[in-house]
Amino acid sequence: MIVYKSEGSGYGGFLPDFPGCTLWAKPWMHCLPILEVVQTSPDAQSRPLVLVDVNTAFLEKVTERVNITIPRYALAAIDKMAKTRGLFRSAYLARSALMHG
Repeated sequence: MIVYKSEGSGYGGFLPDFPGCTLWAKPWMHCLPILEVVQTSPDAQSRPLVLVDVNTAFLEKVTERVNITIPRYALAAIDKMAKTRGLFRSAYLARSALMHG
């Protein structure tokens, strides 16, 4: 994880091997379980490079069919939002959970 100080706030970090994976915390030590601080690299642009333990389960591409119970009005709202984004219901639900979870 490459650690950086955000303007006027806490610290952030990003994982170059996992595009789109970022995090923010105050203080930065609470971001992830830090295993050790390692040497800086040219990719880090003089920012600290920290070795962290990452659960890669989110990369698994195996799908699973599930049955859920949801109020009809909520299902209609989900379908409407999915349609406006050009997604199927299941893809919309999965993306929403990953973005906000």
